[in-house]
Amino acid sequence: MNRRSDEGPITIYDVARQAEVSVASVSNFLNWPDRVSAAMKERIAAAIDSLGFVPSMAARQLRGRPSGIVGASFVNASNPYFGGIATAVEKLVADNGLAVVVGSTHESAVQQKRFLDLFEQLRFDGVVVSPSDDDLEPLRRRRDQGTPIVLVDHEDPEHRLSSVSLDHREGGRLAAQHLLDAGRRRLLFAAGPEGVRQVERRLDGCRLAVGQTPGVYLEIVRAPDLDLADGTAVGLRLADLPPDRRPDAVVAGNDLHAIGIIAGLTSAGIRVPDDIAVVGYDDIPFAAVAAVPLTTVRQPIAEIGTAAARLLLDEIAQPGRTSREVVLAPELVVRASA
Repeated sequence: MNRRSDEGPITIYDVARQAEVSVASVSNFLNWPDRVSAAMKERIAAAIDSLGFVPSMAARQLRGRPSGIVGASFVNASNPYFGGIATAVEKLVADNGLAVVVGSTHESAVQQKRFLDLFEQLRFDGVVVSPSDDDLEPLRRRRDQGTPIVLVDHEDPEHRLSSVSLDHREGGRLAAQHLLDAGRRRLLFAAGPEGVRQVERRLDGCRLAVGQTPGVYLEIVRAPDLDLADGTAVGLRLADLPPDRRPDAVVAGNDLHAIGIIAGLTSAGIRVPDDIAVVGYDDIPFAAVAAVPLTTVRQPIAEIGTAAARLLLDEIAQPGRTSREVVLAPELVVRASA
């Protein structure tokens, strides 16, 4: 909060004195600008700029005014995939005069509830959510109570929540089929903990491709998380296996995990893709410039974020409108790792 050196916080009374207008005129300028003449707007704006006055959010909320802020709750905002979505959301809502506050749940339903409770207490105008689990009923109730909510990377089976999602089953199938077409026959799917719906669907797609090809073996390895460190650990474990027990191809749950797997393999002298081919998922910015440029399944990150922001802005403008679903198609991007 901006303060003067000799007194308390700057208030609308200070602005009114500086601009030589009434307090009511300053209040109208802040809340109902169409009631203020152009000349008076110029004087009040100059006073606000001179004093560094910042309007109180709490005061706006007491008057029933929008907060001008939307919340975004992601599984892991530090992951470049979710970071890219957040950037796209922020850009579009900023173009519409709003700001974004982002939080990471780390797949915790408890943390997700904390964020959503906080967003509601602060009267945020709406929320973009990448759900931490498949229990969407708490989100549906919040929307029914008037909070605009849009799901990202998840759809609502009951079609009560607007959503932007990807066909992850097709993405997994594309990754596995590319490896099978290249002659790989001992595939491994490197997954994170069970229960992450998007990754499980990618695995379903891999199983679909493998099931249609005779003489192919698919193994599943799970790690605590789909990050670089756990990926590196998986790569080192694979390198320790006898050559006749190693897979000849890996489909990773995401790009960070895939890059870690390549790091573990290559540090142990395993050649990628000669000995083991690796395919990731997401097409984060690092994928193309990794030590071994990564073949991956591209999610249109900017398009996902922009579509989610557009749906949210529409819901804010028209509360209670019928929910809408956007489903985007994945794309295989072939690089050196496979």
